Amino acid sequence: MNQQTLSAFIWSVADLLRGDYKQSDYGKVILPFTVLRRLDCVLADSKRAVLAELAAKEKQGVNPEPFLLRKSGQSFYNTSALDLKTLLGDQDHIAQNLYSYVQAFSPAVRDVFERFEFHTQVERLAKAGLLYQVTEKFAQIDLHPDRVSNMQMGLVFEELIRKFSEISNETAGEHFTPREVIRLMVNLIFIEDDDILSKPGVVRTIYDPTAGTGGMLSVAGEYLAEHNPQARLTVFGQELNPESYAICKADMLIKGQDVANIAFGNTLSDDGHAAKHFDYMLSNPPFGVEWKKVEKEVRKEHEQQGYNGRFGPGLPRVSDGSMLFLLHLISKMRPAQEGGSRFGIVLNGSPLFTGSAGSGESEIRRYVLENDLLEAIVGLPTDMFYNTGIATYVWIISNRKPEARKGKVQLIDASGMWQKMRKSLGSKRKELSDAHIEHITRLFGDFVEAQDAEGKPLSRIFDNEDFGYHSITVERPLRDEHGQIVLGSKGKQKGKPQADTSLRDTENVPYTEDVMAYFQREVLPHAPDAWIDPDKTKVGYEIPFNRHFYVFKPPRPLAEIDAELKQTTDRILDMIKGLSA
Repeated sequence: MNQQTLSAFIWSVADLLRGDYKQSDYGKVILPFTVLRRLDCVLADSKRAVLAELAAKEKQGVNPEPFLLRKSGQSFYNTSALDLKTLLGDQDHIAQNLYSYVQAFSPAVRDVFERFEFHTQVERLAKAGLLYQVTEKFAQIDLHPDRVSNMQMGLVFEELIRKFSEISNETAGEHFTPREVIRLMVNLIFIEDDDILSKPGVVRTIYDPTAGTGGMLSVAGEYLAEHNPQARLTVFGQELNPESYAICKADMLIKGQDVANIAFGNTLSDDGHAAKHFDYMLSNPPFGVEWKKVEKEVRKEHEQQGYNGRFGPGLPRVSDGSMLFLLHLISKMRPAQEGGSRFGIVLNGSPLFTGSAGSGESEIRRYVLENDLLEAIVGLPTDMFYNTGIATYVWIISNRKPEARKGKVQLIDASGMWQKMRKSLGSKRKELSDAHIEHITRLFGDFVEAQDAEGKPLSRIFDNEDFGYHSITVERPLRDEHGQIVLGSKGKQKGKPQADTSLRDTENVPYTEDVMAYFQREVLPHAPDAWIDPDKTKVGYEIPFNRHFYVFKPPRPLAEIDAELKQTTDRILDMIKGLSA
């Protein structure tokens, strides 16, 4: 059975639900039942052996769990004598039997069905008189691994997730990143490692701290399977939304991954993978969402653990927590001497420039750039995501930069690379084509400055220091009513000119420039009595992305505009003459 037939069959269950369920609730039934049927089929061959082992170990009074796992040959098992087909033999007690069957799974699987609130759906279907029909539909479909591989099953499951996300697109964007954006990110984090990844038997880890329904982890797995079927990618993740967490965990179960690697909870306040490091990471954290709920725990970690914790460099303002995820991922990088890491994170525009010198945001940028962690930033088109139309940027971070990239940052402007979607989904009106993804990947891989056919820059390369500046405070003397400079009378200030706070000004001096030379050239000619207060000088960093791609278009010559105006007025006069005639 191919993928289309399979998902069309599963989708036909929606016809049964129509009327009793809202369209946006179909997924609450179809997704857990798809998972249940798959697990049912996966365990079919080992069922008798598992039950025999259970009886033997209970007789011996031994904890059966490790033995049952070995007998099932999976990372889960079920100790019930029932399966979906035998359940249908007792129509009157199908709800109780179905519930006890699910309860007989090992804890990791039970957790998935609890997060799906499967018991609630079973009761709801029973009340509507639909439970038997729905169970029967799923019992008819053969999802045995011999018929449907893990890869195929994963694709079917993802297609269903995508369909349900499109139907209820009011929340789709929160838990769903467009597939083509993930493909681009996966290309960018793997591109420089193609040689390593194509060696047989390679095992690599990948992590997503905002895993949603597991889309990023799935696409990364597909990429590696395409390029090297012998390579193994072990996935790790964490998710806050119970339903998304259930879907992600179920997807991993279906693909044969260890679901214990998917943690539940808030990554910022309760790191589900503390002290772990990973080879690759991907994340699309929520944009512009405040972190007030976890402020106490985050501040405590920042103040008590400093650089030994995750948030040593600084904290952004409470109104946007996306830079906290950036710091979290940096803390998860494998040390460079152990092979290092690379990750991609989607951020909105504010982490590029929000916050003045010395602010939390600026200090985080400073940490990233002064430690030479930023490889590239790719500016994406607007209207790319389901829940927001704003401009977004993919940051590529690595602590094992190739020699040519050391001390450098590449900016790629892909804002003009898009095609219109046939049908908008929420705020998403544009998408990247395969050709766009390939073009951006090539620009990154070639690591050269490039322009489009009209001479507009597409790729630019800078030194890390180009984004730094010294923020200097320029003071002017306080004068009395006679215009005389007021001098200090006490302590350190005795005999020194006093500053007039109303004339105080700040200047940002490029990091690569000498502060005094700048001051003498730019300030003293206009204010000969000014001085710099060295105690107030701060180092700041910002990345004015759009400024570096702005192309000045000179206005047309006046003579040309005059000629055009004369032409238009002459035409109007001719029309008026025609009317009066």
